[in-house]
Amino acid sequence: MGTAAKTAEIVAFVDELLEIHRFQDLGPNGLQVPGADTVTTVLTGVSAQRELFERALEHDAQLILAHHGILWDFEPRRIGPAQAARLRLLLANDVALAGYHLPLDAHPLHGNNAILAERLGATSHVRAFPFKGEPIGAIARFDPHPLHAAELFARVATATGREPLVFDAGPPEIRTLGIVSGSAANTLSEAVDLRLDAFLTGEPKEHVMAQARESGIHFIAAGHYATETFGIRRLGELVAQRFGVRHVFADIPNPI
Repeated sequence: MGTAAKTAEIVAFVDELLEIHRFQDLGPNGLQVPGADTVTTVLTGVSAQRELFERALEHDAQLILAHHGILWDFEPRRIGPAQAARLRLLLANDVALAGYHLPLDAHPLHGNNAILAERLGATSHVRAFPFKGEPIGAIARFDPHPLHAAELFARVATATGREPLVFDAGPPEIRTLGIVSGSAANTLSEAVDLRLDAFLTGEPKEHVMAQARESGIHFIAAGHYATETFGIRRLGELVAQRFGVRHVFADIPNPI
């Protein structure tokens, strides 16, 4: 059992840490559904869904932090049956939900792409690949000793816990790797323009096989879910450390 902390203070801390005001996102970042005023347990997970909310109830969590929230610009502006069922679980049990999307991809220390660069053994990484003016990805470097391509692919599998889809079309040694977690196959064009040796994202698209082959770059699709567990888990750890609350990461794997 963790100590009690104010929900508003936790959310304000995360909002400031991730600088959510900097991003023009596909939905709102920060608190999406209000709940209890105080928190002893925070549950984190990649995607807000009914199973995640049920896990929160099992662990008696008062606050859920998710990478993918429940409010998106590309969805209808109405509450359908599935959304209503989700909201009933939260509202009836006084559980708050906060979502952090692009800010959690982009953070230079605690974001999905920065942590991936570290897990893959990069010697350095810089923010890159802007979305509406704000970089959300990273370029990782392997200096002074480049990685053999096969070693990079193996490290990706170890870091994400699954075998990636690889279009092995780049150089035999990797010095530069572009990383944009989630769904960023179209960003391959930017990686080609930057003359990177390889590009890593979550999901593939049909056209990238030919594009990678014809451009001489490795394309690695390691799973949307699998590339985005890192930041939200780290966020829960940071909140637990700062506020003394209990943290539970709920792993609900998705093959996509």
